[in-house]
Amino acid sequence: MFYFSSKIISLFFKGLPFFFLIFYVPVFSQVQDSAMLISEVQLDVYRKPAKLITATKSVSVVDPNFLLQNAPGRLLESLNLLPGSKMEERSPGSYRFSIRGSTLRSPFGVRNVKIYLDDFSLTDAAGNTYLNILDPEILQSIEIYKGPESGDFGAVTGGTALLQTKNSEEKSFGISAGSFSHYKGKIRFAEQFKNHFLQVYTSYETTDSYRDHAALQRKFMFLNDRYFYGQNNQFHVLLLLSKLHYETPGGLTLAQMQENPRQARPKTATVPGAAEQQAGIYNKMIFAGLSNLINFTENFSHFIVVQGNYNDFQNPFITNFEKRFENNFTVRTHLNFAEKSLNSVYETRLGFEGAAAKAIIRNFDNKLGIPTNPQNFDNISANSGFVFLSQKAVFGEKMTIDLAGSLNLMNYRWKSIFPEITSGNRKFKNEFLPNLGISYLLGNGFSARGKIGKGNSAPTTEELRSSAQEINRSLNPEFGWNKEIGIRKQWGNLLFTELSFFDFRLKDAIVRRENDNGQEYFVNAGETVQKGIEFFAESRKIHINNKLLNSIKFYLAGNLYDFSFKNYIKNSADFSGNQLTGVPSTSLQNLMNIELLHGLKIDIAHFYTSKIPLNDANSVFAEPSFIGNISASYLLKSRTFNGSLCLSIQNIYNTPYSLGYDTNAFGNRFYNPAAGRNYLLGINLTLNSPL
Repeated sequence: MFYFSSKIISLFFKGLPFFFLIFYVPVFSQVQDSAMLISEVQLDVYRKPAKLITATKSVSVVDPNFLLQNAPGRLLESLNLLPGSKMEERSPGSYRFSIRGSTLRSPFGVRNVKIYLDDFSLTDAAGNTYLNILDPEILQSIEIYKGPESGDFGAVTGGTALLQTKNSEEKSFGISAGSFSHYKGKIRFAEQFKNHFLQVYTSYETTDSYRDHAALQRKFMFLNDRYFYGQNNQFHVLLLLSKLHYETPGGLTLAQMQENPRQARPKTATVPGAAEQQAGIYNKMIFAGLSNLINFTENFSHFIVVQGNYNDFQNPFITNFEKRFENNFTVRTHLNFAEKSLNSVYETRLGFEGAAAKAIIRNFDNKLGIPTNPQNFDNISANSGFVFLSQKAVFGEKMTIDLAGSLNLMNYRWKSIFPEITSGNRKFKNEFLPNLGISYLLGNGFSARGKIGKGNSAPTTEELRSSAQEINRSLNPEFGWNKEIGIRKQWGNLLFTELSFFDFRLKDAIVRRENDNGQEYFVNAGETVQKGIEFFAESRKIHINNKLLNSIKFYLAGNLYDFSFKNYIKNSADFSGNQLTGVPSTSLQNLMNIELLHGLKIDIAHFYTSKIPLNDANSVFAEPSFIGNISASYLLKSRTFNGSLCLSIQNIYNTPYSLGYDTNAFGNRFYNPAAGRNYLLGINLTLNSPL
């Protein structure tokens, strides 16, 4: 069933010496600690708790230690530490995020990955997620589920991310400042009032950024109230307000980047430049939701979510000025049944998730950042949803079986108002997506798993009606089968390792292209073959009986990919066999946490990325990069507060690189240079509770 080319196997074994060099000597020579390994973390799995060691799913976890590696206001460093997870930031605020694949579909934003925040879906009815409206400092942990999941999470081929907000009582505030006029201030209040857990968080962030015309400003407020009633019943209210503006400097050619990497996209004889047209994103969002979990009996419960959001989105671009007003409404509900005995567990869930969205899209001529003459006016409605059944059985605390399936539906309706009045609709075929996972505990702390599942991902509104301003009636959903196996091993009480092999065959892959005006459009690119190996190893915090060095902790992860196009012919060009655009074959990352002098903590992280094909023809590749970050924090204590003083240095080797590329860019404008060595200083204070 699983065949992996000699190329990817050789890549894996080339990485083994580095793996053992990092871990063998220091880890097995020190005293162990009582702190939890990641294998001992309780997964949420959207209210279906499980232990990682026996989970049938391919999942990676971002814990608080990883979240501390981020620069304030972004998730890039913590997500990029995970195997198979990739976040890009072409300029501050311009996120792209992918799981086990590329960002072929995403000029910006998040597509083909389903994202939930606590009980609520951040992904809209069309499959788009504005992840950049969040301040990541509200988060406690993230679970990344890789590959198609169907069942509980519906129709995606990339994966699913579950974001969990902080749940600890705290009264805190903090400020940070650094290179490129960066500033951030934040305040958090969280406290238990009888049966209520109330949390309020607000922040303000601004930066001029490394490149010209790449400034960012974000204002954010988060309100969260959990009311506990009866026996294990919970009513949850969430309100989120965000106002985000960031400038988009645009991609550069290789010659322009070598001449001046800090410049914005310059004007040409026929097209104005990014700064001249005030290119950027203005995004205001209000998001509100209610959820309720009620337990009728010990074994039978019901859960429901009702949520809605309004999005005011404006995008002055080089060739037009787009205004988009979006309304989204989502409901999710499921019945849960569980039966437990001494040696077995049986759980079943039957549910439905449905969403409706309406987008009012207006495009105008852009005259130096001011909308003028109308170009195109369209109204587009999207309806999507899925009915799902998932079942889990645990036999004798050894074997776990997850069997799930979902019936997915998706349709669009549109009405063009200007320059011509037309209308139409597109209903995609309802898809049944099965998923089966099995895990078996071979011994104490040693498990093997296998998984097979089908995924489906329909075009988003921004792909159906892209910046080229035409309704693409011929664009089809992408779909495919994923097969994988994996082993997890806990070595005593000191080290946890995981190794996974997968083979994903994607058909009708959606690929982004640009026309000669720099406007994007999308096509189906035949079939892709995506084979890969992912691995990670994490040590427990190791205490050392030394006055200078108190403890040390190691983490290493990586992925080795052999991704290629199959049967992909565009016009007269045959790209079959070419490496998949935007995907490096090798990524390695590691993190070392060191504690010194009973209060000083130093974190050192490294990220290696191999060369990346920048177009479907594989005629241009980005150079490999090796990036290092270091941060130091010192604990502050007094009778009234605890806190920390933090210094971070990003890109310590001053490496020239891009944090994201514009793939298949017209005129070879692929490059978005990232900052060289830069600095950030911050202070965080938490008030002590009165005795």
